[in-house]
Amino acid sequence: MGAKLPDAATAHSGAQHHSGEAHGTVGGYITGFILSAILTVIPFWLVMSGALADTALTALAVAALGALQIVVHMVYFLQMNGRSEAGWTLSAFIFTVIIIAIAVVGSVWVMHHLDVNMMPMTHEDARTLP
Repeated sequence: MGAKLPDAATAHSGAQHHSGEAHGTVGGYITGFILSAILTVIPFWLVMSGALADTALTALAVAALGALQIVVHMVYFLQMNGRSEAGWTLSAFIFTVIIIAIAVVGSVWVMHHLDVNMMPMTHEDARTLP
């Protein structure tokens, strides 16, 4: 009659995506786990030991290690790279990061300008409000 369509069991069997790429390997998952554990222990140690005297520097180090851990999770657990799904996964992620950055920076900018440009109010002024 016409072309025979594969049934659901044969269409989704196997350990590969539609693009033909295999899932991650056990070694890759173990490497990702070890790197994630190390990138969790280091910030914990920095905060609990007080190794860095400046709290701003400690916060910056923790944020940088957190960003690095996000990259480790994306590469080793989500298998995000430039080759997966013809680069669309990575492109979608970069677009998402840009939109979130615009929203966060814009919100901080608006709140800063509202704080600077609001009328100053002392405690005495606040008591006289209706």
